[in-house]
Amino acid sequence: MRQLDLQSKFMEKFTTLTSIAAALPLVNIDTDMIIPKQFLKTIKRTGLGQALFYEMRFDLNDKEIPDFVLNKAEFRHAKILVARDNFGCGSSREHAPWALADFGIYSVIAPSFADIFYNNCFKNSILPIILPHDQIDELLEFAKAENNNFTIDLPNQELRAGNKIYKFEIDPFKKHCLIEGLDDIGLTLQKENKISDFESKNRQETPWLYN
Repeated sequence: MRQLDLQSKFMEKFTTLTSIAAALPLVNIDTDMIIPKQFLKTIKRTGLGQALFYEMRFDLNDKEIPDFVLNKAEFRHAKILVARDNFGCGSSREHAPWALADFGIYSVIAPSFADIFYNNCFKNSILPIILPHDQIDELLEFAKAENNNFTIDLPNQELRAGNKIYKFEIDPFKKHCLIEGLDDIGLTLQKENKISDFESKNRQETPWLYN
């Protein structure tokens, strides 16, 4: 392992994903709903999954709310969420995608996302998929079945649910980063040799900077 290879601990390559999906048919699911503010004291990406949707999953006595979809036995291990408009709105906390990934959710499908949350997903091995409202309606209905089965094929930009195939668009660069498992650190490390060459040359030309 390279000395500076920090990203490999968090970024996994995303090519295909097959999983049951959980339906969360709400608009404006904000980042405080995803991970409430009292859990933001850590800078670790691990351990936040237990607090995902905390105020929706648990009552005031910290007991699970049986009717919440991710507390139901058949959806407890869902790796895909289907939601409605403006998912991830609110504050720009990076803990939101951290909590989703730590819980085991690696794709969210919705008609629209808040921009900052959308971009943060790609740095945490999460694929946000944007589809039209009529297709979201179909997928939400399909996701209600406890034996539903979704397959996401990122290289071909296809989502298969039941007998239907849904095509989705994605920025080519973001797609490349997900498939290769590259976050900002990983992208930088691809230039590690050039960075080392620059540092060696710069150390010789400006040695006083390194005293």
